[in-house]
Amino acid sequence: MEFNCEQNISVTYHATKYKQFDAMAIERNASSSMDSTEDVNNTSSNRQQWLDKKGKKFTISVYFLDDSVTAFAVQPKSLGKSLFEQVCNMLNLLETDYFGLEYFDTNNCRFWLEMEKPITKQLSFNYANPKLYFAVKFYTPDPCKLEDELTRYLCALQIKKDLIDGSLQCNENTAALMCSYIIQAEIGDFNSDECEDQNYITKFKLIPHQDSSFEWKVMENHKKHIGQSPADADTNLLETARRCELYGVKLSAVTDHEGVPLNLAVNHSGVLIFQNTTKVNTFAWSKIRKLSFKRKRFLIKLHKEEYFGDVVEFLFNNRNESKNFWKKCVEQHTFFRCPVVKKSVKSKGKIFSRGSSFRYSGRTQHEMTQYIRDACTRRTQFQRSSSRASRHQDKDFNSTSIKREPLLPVSTPNLDQIKSSSVILDSQRSQSALG
Repeated sequence: MEFNCEQNISVTYHATKYKQFDAMAIERNASSSMDSTEDVNNTSSNRQQWLDKKGKKFTISVYFLDDSVTAFAVQPKSLGKSLFEQVCNMLNLLETDYFGLEYFDTNNCRFWLEMEKPITKQLSFNYANPKLYFAVKFYTPDPCKLEDELTRYLCALQIKKDLIDGSLQCNENTAALMCSYIIQAEIGDFNSDECEDQNYITKFKLIPHQDSSFEWKVMENHKKHIGQSPADADTNLLETARRCELYGVKLSAVTDHEGVPLNLAVNHSGVLIFQNTTKVNTFAWSKIRKLSFKRKRFLIKLHKEEYFGDVVEFLFNNRNESKNFWKKCVEQHTFFRCPVVKKSVKSKGKIFSRGSSFRYSGRTQHEMTQYIRDACTRRTQFQRSSSRASRHQDKDFNSTSIKREPLLPVSTPNLDQIKSSSVILDSQRSQSALG
């Protein structure tokens, strides 16, 4: 039996009474890398650095895929969606739900900013200058389903970053082909007068370990792309990237029940198991009956008729990482597998609810595609900006933000004027188990 899309994936706690909450609190405190006394002293001073002189707003820096940075003023009690809507309004982005805002904790663990949760309860006040990163959250397996050229451009910039930081690993020939599309989009057609050898590739940072042999392969591929527009190059880049095994894969370190180190990842197809960067198994969504976490343990319950053992267990470093991965599974499953997301209803009268109240709060891929097509929105041209990463040798290079034409004002929009374009779910609904 497949997942019920109205309920998402369940989480179950097996401990009883209220001692479990004390144990979880102790575990969270023990796993923190900062001394608790120091945290208390630093929180007050760092909070003041966030707030403006009147104490009514705080400022957050958002780093975009083109390496530009914009500061946004947000009310202290604002939900995550308020900031995300400001970001999307500045970009004039239509297909917003493919993207999200990412931040890192003190242990360098990635978290997505939750839309229905106050920002101040997610970002640590230990940081004097809080930073968020605009990034692709859902890597579509079919780039043809991306309706807007701006969306494809942003996704292409994400692939470029994934190549640079080494998260998108593949064989050298495939990497050289993808990089040649990046060069085509950046500088246009190959010109033998200006590009006598592969040295023109050198100024572009493309992969972690870039040498002259690789740059020569990029140049030879670049010669074959004459006539391709930047939009065509973006599309070809996405079509090539989606065939790579590590496309859209963000690895999380775990151990199995025998203590063997592994990596977990989740995407549109299900939960993936890796040894280092080699995929060794895939638990497809259709084979999974239930996902849950209990402290550091992450449990996958499978359909009995498919496997001898119906429960597979993995161990994360701490409870926060285990729950974080579970949340990503909830969102990936809902976005790609469910046709619609219905609003959940708060159950009144319950003081305590069992399990996590987390829900995916955006539109599904199906909903978003239908919305864009029904809206019949005319596509407008936008301004492409060169990435600072591609000009890594020039430290004084200042990139401009990605904007459509006409350019939007740089000033931060009033929060009261922003209207949500997403289907919002009640984040307080108690978690239901799936049978």
